[in-house]
Amino acid sequence: MAAAMSPAVGPHNVFVYGSLMADEVVHVLLTRVPPSSPALLPNFHRFSVKGRVYPAILPVENKTVSGKVIKGLTDDELVILDNFEDVEYVRTSVEISLLDTSEKMVAETYIWSNADDPDLYGEWDFEEWQRSHMKDFLAMTKGFMDVLGEPDSTQTRVETYESFYYKEDSSSDV
Repeated sequence: MAAAMSPAVGPHNVFVYGSLMADEVVHVLLTRVPPSSPALLPNFHRFSVKGRVYPAILPVENKTVSGKVIKGLTDDELVILDNFEDVEYVRTSVEISLLDTSEKMVAETYIWSNADDPDLYGEWDFEEWQRSHMKDFLAMTKGFMDVLGEPDSTQTRVETYESFYYKEDSSSDV
């Protein structure tokens, strides 16, 4: 599980570009919505992932990913995000630009762990995700947090996602 990543001493700033741009998702995970600012990550691309409703980013020259930086996370909150992002992502330090001040800063972000993944395609759209997938994703996230809070729980977020989205129709394409 991604929790094996040992966090540096907080506070932490994390650049988010997918489902974590929704304050509702962040609140379910952290029980608060930390301050944030709109930001850009240069030389990366945000892909859609076949069979998933959330995106992946990978380095791609001359591309830019828009998102936001969540500021002031505690060590424990960073561990929760590591668990949520699970084995599909690797937490990495990147340089971002804040949109409101043009200031550059270093933040952590989650990069797709398989750079050669054949399931990556196109460009993921946050507004489309909000309209089509956010309600179910919030329910899945609440289920993940319930499982995470259980003593001796070993279920990963990927397993929670797959059991939630594929429980009724294993052939559905989400």
